[in-house]
Amino acid sequence: MPKLIFPIAKIGVLFSLATGAAVALCIDVLNTHDIKLARQLYQFLNPLDILLGDRAFCTYADLVTIKKINCDAVFRKHQARKTSMRKGKIIGECDKLVTWYKPKICPKGLSKDEFDALPQTITVREIYYYIVIPSFRTERVSLITSLLDKTTYSTLEIVGLYGKRWDVELDLRHLKTTLGMDILRCKTPSMVRKEIYAYLLAYNLLRSLMWSAGNTYDTPPLRLSLQGTRHHLNNFIPQLLAVSSTKIQRIYRTLLKVIAHKVVPDRPGRSEPRVRKRRPKAYPLMTKPRHELQNQLQTA
Repeated sequence: MPKLIFPIAKIGVLFSLATGAAVALCIDVLNTHDIKLARQLYQFLNPLDILLGDRAFCTYADLVTIKKINCDAVFRKHQARKTSMRKGKIIGECDKLVTWYKPKICPKGLSKDEFDALPQTITVREIYYYIVIPSFRTERVSLITSLLDKTTYSTLEIVGLYGKRWDVELDLRHLKTTLGMDILRCKTPSMVRKEIYAYLLAYNLLRSLMWSAGNTYDTPPLRLSLQGTRHHLNNFIPQLLAVSSTKIQRIYRTLLKVIAHKVVPDRPGRSEPRVRKRRPKAYPLMTKPRHELQNQLQTA
């Protein structure tokens, strides 16, 4: 009997913290580890970039790789590494320099040559702080960064920088929910890839409009509404297509002005209950091929 198969892929996206735009994309099979996806994205980093990432990316080899391409990283400390402020060089309150040693066993995902090329030790900076906001699951956060100069990169600046890492979750939500990429319509892998890239093109188009509107009318681009920008663009498209080339610039500036007035209020520390508003439909899950279910209906 044929099995019912739903192909699932894992997607890794690199977002710009300054603009919110999607910089790079990689697609792999479902059981691919997040680290493997991240290593495919390192090639798109530019020198002096700072990469923000969750604890899954905080590994010895990846910190070395990022430094080799003249970039820096701020990661949350992996839970497997024990935190102890008694070791290391104290350079500030809740801030120290520590020495990490090369793993004794080659980690998965690295070849023997790559493992042998790793230095025996690296120096990283460890910062920890407490979150006292009610309803937050995490109370203590430990950060690992390659930004070692405390004079140039203060403790508060790094903590504030990592606090913006949550923006990537909002960017992904915009892709999946606001633009509707949570359900793809194509059937073949090649067409699914094209569909994903089409969503990213539309997403970056909206981000570019938000950037232009914010800079033109002195409004922070990241405080503008992406959903509002989408609605305004849809309303202006017929006018942009109908007018002559001499009038299109005036309509475009009007579009930017309308977008700039759709400012989202700043709500730091906002928390919402983890519940679903819409009730799921009371139909059973599809566990058989469609033609078998149709035959059951005909013979019932």
